[in-house]
This record gives sequence, structure tokens and C-alpha cells, in this order.
Amino acid sequence: MKHLPLALFLALSASPAFAADMVRSYSYYTLDATTLDGLSDQLESRGPKVESSGNKHPGATRMQFTTHTTYGRERNRCRVSKARTVLKVEVILPRWRPRGKPEADMRIIWDTLSSDIRRHEGLHSDIAKNYAGKLEQSIEALGAADSCEEMSAKVKKTTDRVLNEHDREQKRFDRVENINFEDRFQRLLAYRLQRMEDRRSREFGSPTSSR
Repeated sequence: MKHLPLALFLALSASPAFAADMVRSYSYYTLDATTLDGLSDQLESRGPKVESSGNKHPGATRMQFTTHTTYGRERNRCRVSKARTVLKVEVILPRWRPRGKPEADMRIIWDTLSSDIRRHEGLHSDIAKNYAGKLEQSIEALGAADSCEEMSAKVKKTTDRVLNEHDREQKRFDRVENINFEDRFQRLLAYRLQRMEDRRSREFGSPTSSR
């Protein structure tokens, strides 16, 4: 469940955080197994491949940052007039279309797992959105340079620095998530099972005994 490598296009042509535009799309791959082992095998074999690790994962988020920077002259010096970043995000998720009718327990397990995968990839998108806003802020805070060529070089250097920070934060997030996955999944599964039992109790009432 790691993010895929980003592609950056820098076009030459003080925003608050989250000001950048984000365009998000979804794509899916299909699982059809009806057992836990089968689902696990299909997630490993059919999931999207992450180029940075060479491995496949249950879900992935592919990100593309496109920054448009405009320049202006003030007192014979070049300044950034405006920086605007458009973030394109493609989220790749599994979709379950089981063969036949799976056991009720399998549906609960799938719902729990699917929700956690979607949550994880959504947080990858949020991290990218934060850094898109930070990129705009950082570029617009550069000040002035003697020439626009010099300013363009500063913009490039700043862009590389911020996006390298972004990549490190995405990797850090994955490490933390991977460490906590088992405990988190068990808690979520126990919570859903308890909710199901509570719902059954409300629908059918508590059993009574007689002598």
C-alpha cells in the first residue's frame, strides 16, 4: 500500500496550505476468491506494482505535481508573481466480485480490509495535498533575484527540496502503517463484529430462559 513514484513537470510561465488544486480519480482491479487465503494470494498477485520497491501492494496512489510559475520585475529585479500547483492523484483499489456466495465472516473481513486500504490511500493523497500547498508557499516566498534566469534556478532548487521532503514523508507514513497493520486490523475487525452482534441483539432481542 505504498505510493507510486511521482512525475514532476515544472512550467515557467503567500498561498495558504491546502490551496493547491487536486484532481483525484480512481481505478480498480478485481478479486474473486471466496476464502481468506485466496484473497491474500490475489491481493499479492493482482495488486498494483510499486516501481520504487518492485513489489505489488493491495492499493496504491499515483501522484503527479504540475507547478506553473509566473514572474515579474520590480525595481529591476525578478520576483515570483504567482505559483500554482495542480496535483493529479490516481488511487488504485481492489474490488471484490466473489465467485458464488461467500461466508458471512468473509464479507466482514473484506469490508474491514477494504475500508482500511481506502483509508490508507486517502491519507497518501492528503500528504501530497499538504506538500503541494507547501510547494506554492515556498516558491512565492523566494524573494527577488537579479535575473529571471537566476530566479528560475531558485524555483527549481526549491521544488526539488520540497518534493524530496514529500517523498520522505510518504515513505515514513508507510513504515508506520506497516508496523501497526496487524494490531489495527484486529481492532477494526473486533469492532465490526461487535457492531454486528449488537445489531442482532436489537433485532431479535435477548434470549430468555424458562424453568
